[in-house]
Amino acid sequence: MSGFSATRVLAVMIKEFKQLTRDRLTYAMMLALPVLQLLLFGYAINSEPRHLPTALLVQEDTVFARSITSALRNSAYFDLVAQARTPAELDDMIRRGEVQFAVTIPGDFTRRVVRGDQAQMLVEVDATDPSATGAAVAALAALPTQALGADLKGALARPTAEPLFEVVVHRRYNPEAITAYNIVPGLLGVILSMTLVMMTALSVTREAERGTMESLLATPVEPIEVMVGKLAPYVAVGLIQTAIILVLARVLFDVPMQGGWLGLSLGVALFIVGSLALGFLMSTVAKTQLQAMQMSVFYILPSILLSGFMFPFRGMPAWAQALGEVVPVTHFLRVVRGALLKGQGLEDMWRELLALVAFVCVVTALAMARYRRTLD
Repeated sequence: MSGFSATRVLAVMIKEFKQLTRDRLTYAMMLALPVLQLLLFGYAINSEPRHLPTALLVQEDTVFARSITSALRNSAYFDLVAQARTPAELDDMIRRGEVQFAVTIPGDFTRRVVRGDQAQMLVEVDATDPSATGAAVAALAALPTQALGADLKGALARPTAEPLFEVVVHRRYNPEAITAYNIVPGLLGVILSMTLVMMTALSVTREAERGTMESLLATPVEPIEVMVGKLAPYVAVGLIQTAIILVLARVLFDVPMQGGWLGLSLGVALFIVGSLALGFLMSTVAKTQLQAMQMSVFYILPSILLSGFMFPFRGMPAWAQALGEVVPVTHFLRVVRGALLKGQGLEDMWRELLALVAFVCVVTALAMARYRRTLD
């Protein structure tokens, strides 16, 4: 047996580099994944969200009410995006997820402040994600001393250091700030994405590698028939997974289930079909099971980071939120959390369901186009 040869080592190295250049998809994934992780973790992730959308209901037009409005507007944590006219309108905004905070200044606020008669201001918080609102709620503690300090002078000056009014915080949908109420329903979207997309992509690619796909292509089966036939068993798998997760969420973690079952059922069905169609689309692009696995990971990673599952969605910069709106998991998580925690109906979640319909239609059309080219 000959000794170590640097020439032979160099030959093997050259062979491996040539192999990488031929497998361009794998090479691109190796370079793109670290860059994607660096950008997302470095720029998009923020554990202390600011500029949270806030709605305001002012039941008196006074100097004190305007001072509080200005203080909220100047805060880094609140963005006043809507002015409600009635308590019902304010309730609809926070229930639909349009705003994170709903502030009510009552009609007797000024009179009670002047008299020192325990004035109160109500702040309702969408607390489905406790980590998204913790810092903003803490900032409210300074509001009584900062907002009206310039207004209470002269005869209105208060001799004591007591707060001028009380900020009553009402944490809705998750008053005890239990993290599991937010994470466990979100796991439904992540688990379905990881299993269904990856299983479908690997299953179809495996048939192509083993040569059994050639026999299927030789039959008079239409592309849509192939797709429906191959994906139908996985639909049943996805439904079983959904049932198991929901039962365990209730039994083990006591996740509240407020209703909204029709919207939730539609959302689950659309998301399962869309995820399977996406896996089928990946299988038409991937040439090997390794490539199919890499493409699945490339889809799942931003789905976890940009959807609001692990980090507050509104804590991300505008460009990251725009990318997150393209991710179907984002809309599915809103459907699941809205149904289970808020009891939302179809009239509240129709935008998210429409986004899932668009996801299914686009991915299915692309999969069919790719499959026809494969047939050719």
